[in-house]
Amino acid sequence: MTVDLSFFRSETSQRLRAEGRVEGRVQTLIDAILRSLRARGIEVSQEARQRIESCRELDTLDAWFDRSLTASSITEIFDKEG
Repeated sequence: MTVDLSFFRSETSQRLRAEGRVEGRVQTLIDAILRSLRARGIEVSQEARQRIESCRELDTLDAWFDRSLTASSITEIFDKEG
């Protein structure tokens, strides 16, 4: 008996894997931002936490993570946008 594995090589399967990798990176960045802020003793309001957790833009999350390493307040992370 043979098993048809063509789905795993299909364009749809490749797209789904790519989306999964992006979502994994997004979640990793969200966790890293919150962990960095917590470790540095920076208070994160519920509103700020929701904003971070709902973001799905890798470039934005990358920038927020970089800023989380040196910011002295949560506002510094968001204020540099634009």
